[in-house]
Amino acid sequence: MFRHRFRMNKTLFLRIVQSLSTELPYFQQRRNAHGRLGLSALQKCTAAIRMLAYGQSGDMYDEYLRLGESTSRLCLDNFTNGIIQLFGAEYLRRPTPADLQRLLDVGEARGFPGMVGSIDCMHWEWKNCPTAWRGQFTRTLNDINVLDRSPVFDDILQGRAPKVNFKVNNHTYHMAYYLTDGIYPHWATFIQSIPLPQGPKA
Repeated sequence: MFRHRFRMNKTLFLRIVQSLSTELPYFQQRRNAHGRLGLSALQKCTAAIRMLAYGQSGDMYDEYLRLGESTSRLCLDNFTNGIIQLFGAEYLRRPTPADLQRLLDVGEARGFPGMVGSIDCMHWEWKNCPTAWRGQFTRTLNDINVLDRSPVFDDILQGRAPKVNFKVNNHTYHMAYYLTDGIYPHWATFIQSIPLPQGPKA
């Protein structure tokens, strides 16, 4: 039931709450001017996770969590900044040689030797994006704009693409590639897929 409501398992959620409340003052429970305890890290993180998971507005939690709309939005802002600060080095980093080898092994097992991944499978769709934000994100952050802003391909643009040797149709290649569709630029590391495959080989 927890996974259904929060879109993650309870252990992970509690790890996040513990890390944020230990490291960041905003998530530490304090007493207010009347000496009463203020909002707990659990309340603040619950509001942020529920807003991200369901795309609901901040005032949805005023009765459930005793948070006003502006406080819920502040929780979300501090939550996302805190996640980047505390977990960014571990989860938002460049792939290590071991990571790259694992990705290449997965690609080869699926019949794509030398493939690091599929561009269209590298991002998450935020289907529950709050309505007020949805237009802004879909207008300004489509796939090509994200590609222009993303540091993921900086190494490729600087000529430092991962060196990988593989053979397809008796031709040897020396650079890993990403599978894409037709909207992406024609870079050596982007291999466009067949738009309307006909027959087993395609």
